[in-house]
Amino acid sequence: MKKPLISLTEALGIRGREHVALVGGGGKTTFMLAFAEELRQKGGRVITTTTTKVWHEQALQAPGVILVAVETSWAEKLKHALAEGGHVFLGKRILDSEKVEGIDPSLADTLFRQEGVDYVLVEADGSANRPVKAPAPHEPVIPETVTAVVAFLGLEAIGRKLGPDIVFRHERVTDITGVRPGGDLSVSALSKLFLHPAGLFKGSPDSARRVVFLNKLDLLLEEGEAMMLAGLILSDRMKQVERVVIGSLKKGEYVLKGE
Repeated sequence: MKKPLISLTEALGIRGREHVALVGGGGKTTFMLAFAEELRQKGGRVITTTTTKVWHEQALQAPGVILVAVETSWAEKLKHALAEGGHVFLGKRILDSEKVEGIDPSLADTLFRQEGVDYVLVEADGSANRPVKAPAPHEPVIPETVTAVVAFLGLEAIGRKLGPDIVFRHERVTDITGVRPGGDLSVSALSKLFLHPAGLFKGSPDSARRVVFLNKLDLLLEEGEAMMLAGLILSDRMKQVERVVIGSLKKGEYVLKGE
């Protein structure tokens, strides 16, 4: 692996103000909270949220949690909490499943336009903790003002058999990649999830930058196939993807390919 980059901010090419949507395989919530903490430590005022659902125990890792359907004067509370703590998770309500119901994407747009907010990070689809997924027709739920979409895939899936233990919405993955249940998830097949019109970047605003995050490099014995996957994504003649980040959230190590 090349010399790791210093920060997620550098790896993703994040600018002064950003509205970032996270889509794809497992690792999004872990990434969102780690990235929010990094931005907060740099002086940013960060809202983390979801347009789907996240576990309440994960939301509680943020310095503050505000539920818009439960708390009166939540907007004023949000303003004060951001000024004091720098990071707030915003949801709608806690469901019987112990997950936090997400907010409407139009509310995420409104929040990003407000003064006193530097970054909005939104988890825009679910993956049931699988490393690979493809979106259903109603997914992902991406707000209009999003400036960057980051699509995730767990590298432990390379070479594995397509099945429900590895893939979420495996029928959709078959439609996009051509790999049938029990078939090998090759580097070539996985690259299609990022480049196909019905793939992970489906519904992204035309103006939004597209970034791929290949996570869990620590689970591979060697990095060759990860680099090959990144190369295939970046060699697309349409140049849909701006950059590919390869690394390990667990170790905090990241390598950048392409810009």
